[in-house]
Amino acid sequence: MGFLERISYSHSVGSSCTEIRIMVSLISTSPPSSSFNIHPFFSPRGVQFRHNCVNYKRKTVRCAVTSADASPPPSTSLAKEPHKYFDHVIITVRAGDGGHGAVLNQQQQQQQQQQQGKTKLKKGKGSLKRDFDGSLILPMGGHGGDVVLYADESKDTLLEFHNKGRYHAKRGGNVDAMGVLTSMLRDGLAAPTLRIAVPVGTVVKSKRGKMLADLAQPWDEVLVARGGQGGISLLEMPQHKRKKMMALTTNVMRDDSDKVLIHGQPGEEVKLELILRVVADVGLIGLPNAGKSTLLAAITLAKPDIADYPFTTLMPNLGRLGGDPSLGAGMYSSEATLADLPGLIEGAHLGKGLGRNFLRHLRRTRLLVHVVDAATENPINDYRTVREELRMYNPEYLDRPYVVILNKIDLPEAKDKLPSLTQEIMRIGNDGAASDPKPSPEVLDPLSDETDRKEKRLEDYPRPLSVVGVSVLKGIRINEMLKEIRSALRKCSDSKEALAFSVPP
Repeated sequence: MGFLERISYSHSVGSSCTEIRIMVSLISTSPPSSSFNIHPFFSPRGVQFRHNCVNYKRKTVRCAVTSADASPPPSTSLAKEPHKYFDHVIITVRAGDGGHGAVLNQQQQQQQQQQQGKTKLKKGKGSLKRDFDGSLILPMGGHGGDVVLYADESKDTLLEFHNKGRYHAKRGGNVDAMGVLTSMLRDGLAAPTLRIAVPVGTVVKSKRGKMLADLAQPWDEVLVARGGQGGISLLEMPQHKRKKMMALTTNVMRDDSDKVLIHGQPGEEVKLELILRVVADVGLIGLPNAGKSTLLAAITLAKPDIADYPFTTLMPNLGRLGGDPSLGAGMYSSEATLADLPGLIEGAHLGKGLGRNFLRHLRRTRLLVHVVDAATENPINDYRTVREELRMYNPEYLDRPYVVILNKIDLPEAKDKLPSLTQEIMRIGNDGAASDPKPSPEVLDPLSDETDRKEKRLEDYPRPLSVVGVSVLKGIRINEMLKEIRSALRKCSDSKEALAFSVPP
């Protein structure tokens, strides 16, 4: 037969969670004697019961209850595979509630003044606050804190939002009143705005997929949740004085149902989807181990991970390309940002390798630099593989101007076939210039939509602006490569200006 020996209850309140621990001790023993006494006594920690037993066994059961507001522990996959989480996250933000007003009683004030021998209300400094029309100004609860997302250059990824996915702004302050209308009453304090920093290039969407903002420039910001309005204060007056007081203010309590007006309004709570799109002018694409990271380290101050195994680059790396020295003082305006993306393989659209979701970071680029390993068995097939994956992800990427870099020409097997590779690559594509400005939508041919709907082949898209053979590791023809890249960037800028002038206001 089992008997309860001890029950202890402890309640601890922390900053982030509320934890309740219950310990139950069970005693299994032989049938007790006929005489059995229980002596309870009380202690601050709980209640204990004593009994007479000879042989018993103790069993302890512990259970813990944690509140829903506690943040979940960080996932182990987040630390092992950060490349799967760095550019996409879903968070919940809640603005602060408005502060409460107060129910004020002017009659109590007059009675208190009469007891003190002050039958007349003081004027000037001690008089009640009034508006320009003579009406009374009653205090209000403080406004709840808003939630704002802003672009910060010091942030690179969205990984930190996976550890903390819920954000709360502070609530507004209440009206500090003891129920008496005096001239010393003040409005409740407004809560500060909760500002959350996100990387530059973050796209903010609602839960239903509605576009809220594109934070493409530093210090761009968007208000995602508004704080609640503070509650108003009401005057509690006797029935025979209500009509007279309503001439001074409309905030007169008629019945108990009006007390709901003193409560502050709740703040907005929204669920947001954050998508990071790297802000870069040039995107480096190619198969794994083609030399993209080595190229980025050679022409910029970036230090990406470089190794002789595939998929060394798991997340985009950014580097800053210096301006063209031939432009003189204008060299600083010709600087560009390069983004080194992870390698693409055949079948990436089916999830092979690292997949192709990181190709979203090419959306903001003006120029693509396709790096091809010229020392492989079939460089043309490698070139077509990457172009085909781009076409299946977003055909618009193939319409953008691009430069082909044939890397590793210092090796004999690549140096011998460099002229033939250049000719074959230039034959893949048509003569349409990718950087030419498009006509405005108002003058488009009606048959052009039907043509665009047809699936195009790689030969139907523009050919590269140039094909350059280099050896990034040995530093061969680096200056010629930089000249072609800067020339392509200037063409992109000129075509953008021409497009702006061609579109009617």
